[in-house]
Amino acid sequence: MSRFLILLFLLSLSIGLFQCGGGDPEPDNSGNNTNNGSNTGGGTLGKGQPGVVGLAGVEAWDKLASSEKDRIKNWNALFLHQSVGQDLEEGCKANGFPFDYYGPNDKTDGGLRGGIFVDVGGIANGNPSEKIRVFRENATRNKDLLQIAIFKFGYADVMDDNFEKVKTEYKAFVDALRAQSPTLRFVHVTPPLVYSTTSFEGNAAKMKVGQWMKDTFKNTDVIFDLQELESNNGACQQNNVWRICTENRNTASDPSDVNGIDSSDGQGHIGKKAGQRISKALLMSIYNAGK
Repeated sequence: MSRFLILLFLLSLSIGLFQCGGGDPEPDNSGNNTNNGSNTGGGTLGKGQPGVVGLAGVEAWDKLASSEKDRIKNWNALFLHQSVGQDLEEGCKANGFPFDYYGPNDKTDGGLRGGIFVDVGGIANGNPSEKIRVFRENATRNKDLLQIAIFKFGYADVMDDNFEKVKTEYKAFVDALRAQSPTLRFVHVTPPLVYSTTSFEGNAAKMKVGQWMKDTFKNTDVIFDLQELESNNGACQQNNVWRICTENRNTASDPSDVNGIDSSDGQGHIGKKAGQRISKALLMSIYNAGK
């Protein structure tokens, strides 16, 4: 009997030791669960790939594996814009990548967030300085969360009489955010074009700012070249001034879900079908910023 009790004791001890060694694995201390500098939320960012994303970005996005595309859903990105940005958001949604609504005092957590300046800060088109201020304030308030900043001017923001000021203020804005958040990634968006090429509508000025963005930031950040996509890389132009192509506008044959049909040549909203195609390059830009 005593021998049986000894064997039973040894068996129980062995089971206990096995259970102690077979529990949950050691916690991951590799840093793979961080958001590359942010204190809360967000998925892991890689080194990124700076450069310009234009027409080729559409095909590049289509060729990505679904698992790679889905990575951007876990990155805390803030996209502030106005009406053309709504067209792009609708296109992203149609591609399976919706932006959650971002309003006043919201947080840049939970992945892709998008909002319009008139909601977030009461800023209408034609006031680029105030748009810059509002974005900077929201990025600063969310500096421990935000991973990718996507600022987009409206087509009424950049004109012949202010484009140099816009460049100066935008550069100071980017430098300030980069200084306070060294790991923050940027997707710069070339200002959208309208159909009219008269000097009053400012397409030439928008092109100058777009080229300046590419020259200034292409080695450090991603530039979403909306102008190249809207104009089919200059295929649609007049007197060497690019314009949004008719096939990309929100016309009767391809109206916008949120902005209807443009009523004047001084507008440049994007049609629903065109928006779904063009927005693939925006999604590719976000992917390049964080991959």
